[in-house]
Amino acid sequence: MRELSIIPCGRKKIWDKYPEAGAVPAKDAYIGTFHKRCQQYAETFTDGWVVLSAKHGFLFPNNMVDGPYDVTFGQKNADIITADRLRQQVRAKQLDQYDRLIILTGQKYRPVLNSCIPGSMPREYPLMQFGGIGYILQALKRSVETDTPIHGQAGDL
Repeated sequence: MRELSIIPCGRKKIWDKYPEAGAVPAKDAYIGTFHKRCQQYAETFTDGWVVLSAKHGFLFPNNMVDGPYDVTFGQKNADIITADRLRQQVRAKQLDQYDRLIILTGQKYRPVLNSCIPGSMPREYPLMQFGGIGYILQALKRSVETDTPIHGQAGDL
């Protein structure tokens, strides 16, 4: 079974630390702890991963991010990617060709993802079982350290 992780981008970006960085691959653009733990988890347990950015949409690790931005879903901001554009990306990037999506995001991403990913596509939100970011970070770290995935245990959440 081929699984794709979808991970959130995060507010903290490489340009916060290195303003002169210029364009960088998505895998290097987001430097927050939560993003990095999700990335490690995805690389350890799934066949591929994409970042979901409110500005750029779905980014594969080597897709380039041109510079800093501060846009998040739920804001009133003209820079937020549309559901139509996300649906186009799902098809163009063949994200719908995986057997299952492992969605490593919080609750606010659920309506965004439900608006652009076919309803018939199996998906799991394994982080929803944890009550708060501290517990989520601990679970992701422990999972990678012990080589024990947290998805696939409780079924679809």
